[in-house]
Amino acid sequence: MSGDETNAISDAPRALLDLTLEELSAWIKEQGEQGFRSKQIWGWLYQKRAKSFDEMNDLPKSLRAKLTTAFRLFPGEVVRHQIAKDRTEKILIRLNDGEHVECVLMRETSRNTVCISTQVGCAMGCVFCASGMQGLKRNLSTAEILQQLLLADRLQDADEKITNIVVMGIGEPLANLPGLLPALKAVQSEESLGLGARRITISTVGLPKKIRELAQLGIQYNLAISLHAPNDPLRTKIVPTNKNIGIEEILSAADEFFEKTGRRVTFEYVMLSGVNDSAENARELAQLLSGRMAHVNLIPMNSVEPLEFAEPSQVRKDAFVSILERAGVPATIRKRKGEDIDAACGQLRLKEKTVVALEVK
Repeated sequence: MSGDETNAISDAPRALLDLTLEELSAWIKEQGEQGFRSKQIWGWLYQKRAKSFDEMNDLPKSLRAKLTTAFRLFPGEVVRHQIAKDRTEKILIRLNDGEHVECVLMRETSRNTVCISTQVGCAMGCVFCASGMQGLKRNLSTAEILQQLLLADRLQDADEKITNIVVMGIGEPLANLPGLLPALKAVQSEESLGLGARRITISTVGLPKKIRELAQLGIQYNLAISLHAPNDPLRTKIVPTNKNIGIEEILSAADEFFEKTGRRVTFEYVMLSGVNDSAENARELAQLLSGRMAHVNLIPMNSVEPLEFAEPSQVRKDAFVSILERAGVPATIRKRKGEDIDAACGQLRLKEKTVVALEVK
């Protein structure tokens, strides 16, 4: 990035999403405007899906002019937009510093789920994942997390609404709780999207201290732990951070989360053909989780270039589920969404960075 581009970013107006409703109310008061204007603006931002200040047509033109001078609506812009045959939509957002992040809108018959990211890149190093192939750059701000939800919201038809949020995109969510938690609090407000905590799922590679910190809040978020293996030697090969943690400590923290919130924990398990999908792996996983209030979400490997991991056969997947269920451990195979686009987490960002690198050369 050139010096001119860096200066342009630093001189850019503040994003409106950086403000809480209370901060916006204080700004409105400073401008000599009537107090109710802040809730009008908030409604346009969160509920009426405004894409510009000019669209806020019940505000005086003078106030819209002030807003345009003082703020940008979002702290980034959509630079790529893909739509799959099943109407899954994925957007790539370029942030003010030139970095990129992804989010996905997934449609089902009775719900629309948005998958959001929390970091630029990832430090966890899971061997099958595109998100961390170029390392961790930085945490996202609360405004950068919120804009993913609101930009995805604006992809919907007038009669559609976001019903669920999954924090399963690029990055490790629990490594950025200061950015994430205020964003989730904001969308639960009736003045915004009005989503209850039980409609929000936070995924983690398994950071016990942070799981316990989340548990202490007592908020009934859903917790999904990316386990991917039933023993430490295999998990450490798949998830390198496990070397300094261990499955036992992760399960202990998960048990505490259940005790504090009453919410069943989901264990995610990406199935890698010939790596962690054997009958013995399934029996070991069943023994590990037996007696716990848990659910296993099996995720068939989504092909990622240049990685060589593959999805197991349907016979092998079905056998794995059968072993778990016979042992009393509920399990499902996640339905694949957006299969005909860059659906795997981090793929679109990785492709964009590759294109930019080639253009620079």
